[in-house]
Amino acid sequence: MEELFDAPQADAPEQAVIAHFRLSGEQFGEPDERAAIYDAKRAMTVAVEDAGVGEVDGNEFGGGEAVVYAYGPDADALFKVMEPTLRGLPFRPAYVTLRRGDAEAAVSRVDL
Repeated sequence: MEELFDAPQADAPEQAVIAHFRLSGEQFGEPDERAAIYDAKRAMTVAVEDAGVGEVDGNEFGGGEAVVYAYGPDADALFKVMEPTLRGLPFRPAYVTLRRGDAEAAVSRVDL
């Protein structure tokens, strides 16, 4: 398979894409909301693995929010692959943070 993005240096720190979605209620959202997040996570996992840009690591529910975590060597390439699915989810407000560097690196925010 042809690579879609330039490969970063092997010693580059892992970067992150973290998506936040507001759900109904104060806790874990409704069952259909959680199902939509799980379906989107599965679709993004396949897309990210097929593109070879990282991994969708997991999700959390709580406090009326769903959060999806993804990591890879290039946050911009990772977000580019995930973006169509993230924007397709109906929950708002929603935003994504992109961390381009190690855990101490500054983050940028993209509203969905």
